[in-house]
Amino acid sequence: MQSLHGKVAIVTGSARGIGAEIAFALAKAGAKVAINYVENRMAADQVCAAITQAGGECKVIQADVSDPVAVQKLFTATVEQFSQIDILVNNAGILLFKEISEIRDDEFDRIVDINFKSVFYTLREATAKLADHGRVVTISSTVTRLMLPKYSAYAATKAAVEQLTRIFAREMGKRGINANIVSPGPVDTELFRTGKTAADIERMSGMAALGRIGVTDDIAQVVLFLVSEEARWITGQNIGVNGGII
Repeated sequence: MQSLHGKVAIVTGSARGIGAEIAFALAKAGAKVAINYVENRMAADQVCAAITQAGGECKVIQADVSDPVAVQKLFTATVEQFSQIDILVNNAGILLFKEISEIRDDEFDRIVDINFKSVFYTLREATAKLADHGRVVTISSTVTRLMLPKYSAYAATKAAVEQLTRIFAREMGKRGINANIVSPGPVDTELFRTGKTAADIERMSGMAALGRIGVTDDIAQVVLFLVSEEARWITGQNIGVNGGII
């Protein structure tokens, strides 16, 4: 795979979990990376320190991507630091694991703000600030293809960002910008384990043809491919990275 030397990436929600792994993989391939966080500065600094120790370059930038003004500041700060933006990875998100009857209005509003509106805001900002021939990857979820109880609000927001990303790909194709979706299956992160019992996790492991839940590097390597030159003819696609759950 060709290197990403000379490229600059923003990875939203990259202080931990899948986002942190993606940031590290992009940096290892040579990209300069904006590490985005909302509250956990210590975790973001740890990710950046690991990247720096491995010979990479990064900048920690605080921004609540559910706030359009903060998104503008995130993009502006990245350009000020690195002069350009070539790659956007929409990773920030939260999980709401409740049946429809149990979801409060404020919980629904929050997951829509963080999972859906944030992607709209970053894509809108990218139309002006992403370099020609840039790359966008939006992290969705395999749950959009299933009918899993307690995932209604989460699945709905992920289905929405899939469509946003596909249309962005069509609108930005004239500038040579590729935009794709990665839909992980269950991945062993703090977010995934929230609200689940050991039995829940064991059941989901058994759903995969490969008989396990994923690890963060499983996702990061697919993202790395999609932002590389080798994926130049792939756009508007949704790649399921789920061990054969569906």
